[in-house]
Amino acid sequence: MHRTLVLNVVGLTTDLLGPNTPNLNRLIERGAQASLDTVTPALTCSVQSTFVTGELPRGHGCVANGWYFRDLSQVWLWRQSNRLVQGEKLWDRARRRDGRFTVAKMFWWYNMYADVDYAVTPRPIYRADGRKLPDIHAAPGTLRNELQATYGQFPLFEFWGPRAGIASSEWIAQAALHVHRSRQPTLNLVYLPHLDYNLQRLGPNDPQIAEDVRAVDAVCGTLIDEAERDDVRVVVLSEYGITPVSGAVHINRVLREAGLIAFREECHEEHFDAGASEAFAVADHQIAHVYVKNPGRVAEVKALLEGVEGIETVLDDEGKRSVGLDHERSGELVAISKADRWFTYYFWLDDSRAPDYARNVDIHNKPGYDPVELFVDPKLPMPTLYVASRLFRSKVLNQRAPLDVIGFDTSLVRGSHGRPTDRAAAGPVFLTSEARLLQDEVVRATDVQALLLEHLFE
Repeated sequence: MHRTLVLNVVGLTTDLLGPNTPNLNRLIERGAQASLDTVTPALTCSVQSTFVTGELPRGHGCVANGWYFRDLSQVWLWRQSNRLVQGEKLWDRARRRDGRFTVAKMFWWYNMYADVDYAVTPRPIYRADGRKLPDIHAAPGTLRNELQATYGQFPLFEFWGPRAGIASSEWIAQAALHVHRSRQPTLNLVYLPHLDYNLQRLGPNDPQIAEDVRAVDAVCGTLIDEAERDDVRVVVLSEYGITPVSGAVHINRVLREAGLIAFREECHEEHFDAGASEAFAVADHQIAHVYVKNPGRVAEVKALLEGVEGIETVLDDEGKRSVGLDHERSGELVAISKADRWFTYYFWLDDSRAPDYARNVDIHNKPGYDPVELFVDPKLPMPTLYVASRLFRSKVLNQRAPLDVIGFDTSLVRGSHGRPTDRAAAGPVFLTSEARLLQDEVVRATDVQALLLEHLFE
């Protein structure tokens, strides 16, 4: 067996490689580079599940970052149990080949309760008074205290939200190095999310992105240098490329205006009622799964959505089969936006009637993905003072004080993903230290599992 380090550098593309990536360039020079042909949808949970199973979403069931759980009549995004991923995993196949094989899963998604040797993932503490405290979940459990005692508390609020930045990727890298040195796993899967943030905030063409690329390259360099010293093979890959966008598609508002979405009035707010709705969309970047209660109305809903500006295509059963999305968790229809658009989850028509969670960073209550969570509402007067007062009430006075600082200005978002990019250079990459193991100029996402096994056992 050959120890192998895999760095999942989210949002890394051929376009971004160059003068700002000296460490990655050095890896390419002694190894090889290919484009990565990702899956539809090009979303974190779907792509990572394809990487570790070799299956399309029809096989592993992770049809997006979340979906409608029909038996519960609830939309849930960003669940963490690995039992949601169907199919045989990479580490199961590796263990069959050599029982000495061990694996660390550092912040890759669907991390909890995976049959791996070491696992670390974000897991906030939710207090009864509504407070959310930074923390991690780790297996074995002793690793949690060991890492946070050594490197400090995991910077959860730098992992997602308006403050998201390089600090979270640096912490993950330190934790990965710690496990690399102390446990020496055969395979170390490391997730580095930093590029994802400003690529969505600013778009890939903004000059400030160069600084983000340099920052994540430096993090990669530290990990790659350590791997080289220990004769560990290195793979760097990404899940998707982020493309410029200029506007949002409010797909649920279209369905609401057509009388298809149901809601409840609670405390003068409107709250989405999935189980009572005739049709609704689970919006996820540039993909939206559309669930239609009555099979006889699918064609009607499809025709309605096909006439919406900003929607490129609407997949029915045949369309879903053509891209590997024909799984029972998928919507009856799947809408794909145009390259320069993305989908909101917004179902209300009047912002003053929006549910309370809409103005918070609240990825588990929102029935769809919300990239506006990366911004403090620009309409908020004196935002720094406002946030400080909320934190004072929460931390010092121990009072419930939600950080309701998220607005509804979708024009702030300048980058998105979900549909495969129109240019290969704007899409994801596969880099390796082992040139002889990479024979093709394009690697399919479904071949990544087999390629990683080759790195381990060839």
